Amino acid sequence: MSEKSSSSGSDEDVDPESGPPVEHGGVLSKWTNYIHGWQDRWVVLKNNTLSYYKSEDEREYGCRGSLCLSKAIITPHEFDECRFDISVNDSVWYLRAEDPDHRLHWIDSIELHKAESGYGSETSLRRHGSMLSLTSAASALSATSTSSFKQGHSLREKLAEMETFRDILCRQVDTLQKYFDSCADGVSKDEFHRDRVVEEDEDDFPTTTPSTASTTTRPDGDYVHNNNGSKEKLFPPASPKGINGIDFKGEAITFKATTAGILSTLSHCIELMVKREDSWQKRLDKELEKRRRVEDGYKSAMNELKKKSHYGGPDYEEGPNSLINEDEFFDAVEAALDRQDKIEEQCQSEKVRSPRLASVPPGDAYSTMATHRFAAKVEENVENHMTYSLQDMGGDANWQLVIEEGEMKVYRREVEENGIVLDPLKATHSVKGVTGHEVCHYFWDTAVRLDWETTIENFNVVETLSDNAVIVYQTHKRVWPASQRDVLYLSAMRKIVATDENDPDTWLVCNFSVDHENAQPTNRCVRAKINVALICQTLVSPPEGDKEISRDNILCKITYVANVNPGGWAPASVLRAVAKREYPKFLKRFTSYVQEKTAGKPILF
Repeated sequence: MSEKSSSSGSDEDVDPESGPPVEHGGVLSKWTNYIHGWQDRWVVLKNNTLSYYKSEDEREYGCRGSLCLSKAIITPHEFDECRFDISVNDSVWYLRAEDPDHRLHWIDSIELHKAESGYGSETSLRRHGSMLSLTSAASALSATSTSSFKQGHSLREKLAEMETFRDILCRQVDTLQKYFDSCADGVSKDEFHRDRVVEEDEDDFPTTTPSTASTTTRPDGDYVHNNNGSKEKLFPPASPKGINGIDFKGEAITFKATTAGILSTLSHCIELMVKREDSWQKRLDKELEKRRRVEDGYKSAMNELKKKSHYGGPDYEEGPNSLINEDEFFDAVEAALDRQDKIEEQCQSEKVRSPRLASVPPGDAYSTMATHRFAAKVEENVENHMTYSLQDMGGDANWQLVIEEGEMKVYRREVEENGIVLDPLKATHSVKGVTGHEVCHYFWDTAVRLDWETTIENFNVVETLSDNAVIVYQTHKRVWPASQRDVLYLSAMRKIVATDENDPDTWLVCNFSVDHENAQPTNRCVRAKINVALICQTLVSPPEGDKEISRDNILCKITYVANVNPGGWAPASVLRAVAKREYPKFLKRFTSYVQEKTAGKPILF
């Protein structure tokens, strides 16, 4: 998998204060579903939105899906260094980058876009701070008011007292204000009359002798004649209306008592509010604890819901860190195999095979050594199989007999390497009425492969090396939760030249994994490695009298050897159980097909 970047700048060039983050695009592997697995997609990060397209060339047709990153949760995978998941509510994208560095680059870019979206950034907190404060204050006020009315009436009564004291103070202030205004008016009038009388006396006052002025003083009406001959108007003390009715001392005492009452009531209110605050704090702590438990329960429920919603996602694939346990893995595989068997039975009952008239080269064409570039590898495999595969298993304690059904016996030798099951399997079988040449021909011929092989999804011949050797690429049907497998192998068919006249007629087909530039491994499938051999020996019993040899006189002894590396981890018990179940079915299905195809036809030795 490769990743290309179409962003107009790197992470170092992006300054959050200078403007929005730049667009970023590239190829990421996206988990599609359990059938198609990982697929390369063109992913674009722009304007706080992550979108994906089938390819870069198809952007003009619109995206296939998008996520708003404002509330997205980015989770780097715990074990896979190239993978990261993006979830928004119950929608989850599983993505894989080319390498850990590219994954880190993508995560940083996504986090940058998310931070600039107005959620969770420092600028957003500054921007929304006043609103949050107002909201909190309003909530606190509401809670306070409600609580105060629910918990007794002491504080409310004190507040009512405060209202009463306020009314008293207002009346006292009004009374004192009237008193002060009256006093000010009286003083002003007194000064005015005094000045006026003095002016009149200066105009009308008679001349007197010093002796008279010094010896006579008498009152005359509202005037007093002084001993100096002048007269002075007598002014009564100023008494504005209402002043004599005010008890100033009493008002002052009442004012002091009122203010003292206010201070005492305020002190009592403060004490009540302090006590109430402690009660509110305890209730708040209880509510916070309840909220924490509810949030924990919600998160747990959401996790369970995600597990059910995304059951079949990449976290439930095969692997040592799979979330599915071994028993569930086995049940899922067995259920999938049962479904495939039912589908195959239905297809077989509806299918009418058309006879294939494939030309079969003479036996000599398969006995000569090839000259293609893999010829040496073919000869090496043929020699090894003829040396070791035909050995009797009876005296070898390493081989275990796991199945015995009539003429069929299946042996297994348990081998594990780095936790991966690599058990070699060996099966022996005897089939009447067919020759070794016929059995090997139908096993090797790609033209009839899909007639009897039900586990293959599709295959094609990558290269034809010779008349008896081809390179084949094939993908097998996926059995969830196991990953889909593909195989690239060379298949060669050989006739073994007899070294003794008593040796039976022997044919061999060997299939072993190779590499080819036209069939490179992909992320969609796990590449398995195989080394398989089918060795067939024809045994002929002499017919009675002068009768010609018929199929009743023919017996084919089959030895099938398989060494398979699945290419990935799966529970050992599951792999061994599947092998024990599928190999006998495979041999029975194939040999029945050969008997059906050769019935009534000339014998091919």
